[in-house]
Amino acid sequence: MSDAFVEPWLAPRAPIEDMVLPSAPELAIKEAAPADRFIFRGDEAARAACSSAFGAELPARLGAAGKGKNCAALWLGPDEWLLIHEGDDPVMFPTRIGLALESHPYSLVDVSSRQLGLVISGANAARALSAGCPLDLDLKTFLVGMATRTIFEKAEIVLWRRGETEFQVEVWRSFAPYLVAALIEAARDAPDF
Repeated sequence: MSDAFVEPWLAPRAPIEDMVLPSAPELAIKEAAPADRFIFRGDEAARAACSSAFGAELPARLGAAGKGKNCAALWLGPDEWLLIHEGDDPVMFPTRIGLALESHPYSLVDVSSRQLGLVISGANAARALSAGCPLDLDLKTFLVGMATRTIFEKAEIVLWRRGETEFQVEVWRSFAPYLVAALIEAARDAPDF
């Protein structure tokens, strides 16, 4: 059905669309670029085959995210990865993976509608995230490029440090307003690291 026939109140919208997001040097929060998100599960042989087809190395263990052109692979567990693909052809992506993995057992689940990405940046980004996340986010410990599954207060998140003062947080859509409000509150009067 064409979008012209969809009632405005039925149109999809971001859960943080009506929130006033901070955009200061101390803390800025914005929605990440539109992307397709998939959970991939498989053994070592499937991981290697998926890496070739995906265009980014799926990390073999906790640590740096695998990055490629318009895509990233974030390690979630010994046989589980979050694949983020910023492309304009969401049908070809899973088809390409499927063709490359014909002889391997694997699972590829589209979670694009379930979650979204938030980019948290600024001098107080790590401080705000530390208010609800049990990880040590000091730059010497949580290095640029590192990604992991963790929690922020009550919400499960995937945290990816994209720069010294920039993080991407992958969160379920229903938790996004809660997460944004908690980050804004945590950043108020927070000293820099």
